[in-house]
Amino acid sequence: MKPSIKFKPSVSSSVISTAGGETLGDRRENSLSHTAEKPGNIEPVNIPDPEVPEQTSRRKFTAAYKLRVLKEAEQCLQTGDIGALLRREALYSSNLTTWRRQREKGILQGLNPKKRGRRAKPADPSVERIAQLEKENQRLKQRLRRAEIIIEAQKKISEILGIEQNLENSAESK
Repeated sequence: MKPSIKFKPSVSSSVISTAGGETLGDRRENSLSHTAEKPGNIEPVNIPDPEVPEQTSRRKFTAAYKLRVLKEAEQCLQTGDIGALLRREALYSSNLTTWRRQREKGILQGLNPKKRGRRAKPADPSVERIAQLEKENQRLKQRLRRAEIIIEAQKKISEILGIEQNLENSAESK
């Protein structure tokens, strides 16, 4: 027959005893009861924020930072120094390779961070000229419409007053 184990819970420890009354050992329940005995040793526990951001932000390196890291990498003479530099700065060796190529192309254009996204289309100069011509066309149409209204009014007035106007003769005489 197997001996049955009984648990006797207490505040500071638990004693496990068998059916025959033997104890198997003294064990602490948890660290809270242990620290509760010594109130002077209680330290505040910093609980990290469990919420994880949806997407991490992309790192952007300035030209000055890139130059500083390249300068430090060139000063590394012993084996493993560059690896230590990369670990310290949390970089990849490909960053150094890329930045060296950029420096060779030209410091100002190569070391500035590249703007992400679609490239802006250059403004077409004909678009502005077309807009200007359409605006002028609308203005001239309005002037023509006003002139036609005035001519119609003059015709009606001449009919009322009984004055005959020969538009064809007046155009030929000029």
